Amino acid sequence: MFDQFGVLPIDVALGVVVTWLMLGIAGLLLRNTKIITQFIFPAGAIASLLLALSGLGGLTETSVAILPLGLPDLPFHLRMDALSSFFLLLLGGASIGISLFSAGYFLHMERGNLALLSLEYHIFLAAMALVFIADDAYLFMVAWESMALSSYFLVTTDHDQPEVRRAGFLYLLIAHIGAIAILMSFGVLQGGHGDYSFDTMRHSHLSSFWASITFLLALFGFGAKAGILPMHAWLPEAHPAAPSPVSAMMSGIMLKTAIYGILRITFDLLGTQLWWWGVVALTLGLITALFGVFFASVQVDMKRLLAYSSIENIGIILVGIGLTQIFYAFNKDALAALALTATLYHSLNHAFMKGLLFLGTGSVLHATGERRIGKLGGLIHKMPKLALLMLVGTLAAAGLPPLNGFVSEWLLLQAFLLSPGLPQPYLNMLVPIAAAALVLAAALSGYVMVKFYGVIFLGRPRDENLAHLQDTEIHDAGIWERIGMICMVVACIALGIFPTLVILQLDYVTEMLVHHSLGISAVKTGWLLLTPINAERASYGPLILLFLMVTGGVLTMLIVKKYYHGRLRRGPAWDCGYPAQTTRMQDSAEGFSQPIRKIFEWFMGFIKEVPTPFDLHPHYHSETQDLLWKLFYVPIKVLNEKIGNQVGKLQHGRIHVYLLYSFVTLLALLAFVQ
Repeated sequence: MFDQFGVLPIDVALGVVVTWLMLGIAGLLLRNTKIITQFIFPAGAIASLLLALSGLGGLTETSVAILPLGLPDLPFHLRMDALSSFFLLLLGGASIGISLFSAGYFLHMERGNLALLSLEYHIFLAAMALVFIADDAYLFMVAWESMALSSYFLVTTDHDQPEVRRAGFLYLLIAHIGAIAILMSFGVLQGGHGDYSFDTMRHSHLSSFWASITFLLALFGFGAKAGILPMHAWLPEAHPAAPSPVSAMMSGIMLKTAIYGILRITFDLLGTQLWWWGVVALTLGLITALFGVFFASVQVDMKRLLAYSSIENIGIILVGIGLTQIFYAFNKDALAALALTATLYHSLNHAFMKGLLFLGTGSVLHATGERRIGKLGGLIHKMPKLALLMLVGTLAAAGLPPLNGFVSEWLLLQAFLLSPGLPQPYLNMLVPIAAAALVLAAALSGYVMVKFYGVIFLGRPRDENLAHLQDTEIHDAGIWERIGMICMVVACIALGIFPTLVILQLDYVTEMLVHHSLGISAVKTGWLLLTPINAERASYGPLILLFLMVTGGVLTMLIVKKYYHGRLRRGPAWDCGYPAQTTRMQDSAEGFSQPIRKIFEWFMGFIKEVPTPFDLHPHYHSETQDLLWKLFYVPIKVLNEKIGNQVGKLQHGRIHVYLLYSFVTLLALLAFVQ
């Protein structure tokens, strides 16, 4: 794509990284709200477009570069292959809409805070791009830590609030624990031989034991960033605390850096594949997906609901990785390519549909000042344009055809259904159970999205103050916000109705990682039909389905207009014999999720405060608690406090005692050396 200009894709990607850094510094120096919102953020979106184009061009070729930076004997190595190019495409494509949305969302932010946020925002983008093109452990960890620190400062934008500071600290703590595990996995891969470049690690030839240690360390370290159980605790806290564009970028893009890391180490750097790695990833992914969707269904905070929904989607992606590992280990190359294609496709889909929902949630929050779903309602009347855009994102996240969320989940389900007998007997038992759990998670995801959209946009306002605001102050999303969301909507629709064309691009990644592609079978029946493996087994035509849906809708409207025009009359809705209806009689967010609460009350730590019939001012309050927090994190906190108290006893405030400590330590070191 860029060859005709004599420029390599990696040169363009590196130029975009430099551009983002310069834009961030310019915003900090200029400190002008109008320039930052009307120039810097749109310019960042243009840079994102260039990055997406470089990622698209880099799918077909591998390019490398060495920067004169880093350590004396270890300069920064860069590499763009099919895997990194795909994730650069994801980063660039999703950040276009987010940056354009930010131009309107941050328009009324204080000048000094906005200048600092602009710097952190563009450093965050640049760091993620460097993670994808780093070709040595040193640059990777530098970029990884830069990404973690910049996103921490973005999360704590409203640091004057105690809960925001707590969420930021929790996020940074878990991120650094994960980073230690990642660093250890690179250390095992390097094995004390050669430098820390990825090319050296590809030829490390580890034994099965040390390869397994590397995989488990990578799964734990990257899982902490992705929100895989039980390292998920930061995600439901950080997303509600961060500004909505930051939440969109963290959920839609940053979580995929962890997916990239798992794929890079598992399928590229490690020279071996063991089938039980896939079982671990598959099981952990299913547990994460079900946990996320169960907790999403009972949330009453908009952003917390979307955060748990992201945990569910990350679980689905991990399921795809595990299934790919199982098939690849048993030389089922075609099925491995199918599972990996579904995994990559869902990563791309999630970036756009969840980014769209977080952006729309930000517009709702700006307009109403309210995050609790139970107090909202009827916003479709005051924010019709936003409601239409959010409807697309909701349907996509619910996995309904012909939008993008359906395609990737359907492909992954086909990988389960088309799987032949595997050599391990209990794997043949696990695969159907895993398929059933995946279907359950997908169905509950639709349930969650119905609650999310229905309670917020339909009906009437449930809060009296909000009802008054709707008559006076609530307005639709601004032009920059709508443009940004339209970009995400277009991506959701295009990825849904042109899956064959997308799969042809994903073939470059699957060919690199599992040495097989899906494109030959996918285009066997033409681009109108998507055929995963064999047309006799399964096929899907999104454009045909879309045509039938549109045709059916138009015909229904024409029939109603022709045969029932003038014969319809409007009347009050049936009121169950009780005419004095109020907005409190609508289905609430808590009531909508009551069946899930009842079934899983023992697991969710459900706490509720129910009024009695004699209360003059009845008040109902419900709350769910993550029992995994009590199971894993509270004991660690208690142990840490005990250790801290014991260590604190060593501090006497006397200099001669401290000198004695140093002297004893020196003697111990000398004895150890001898």
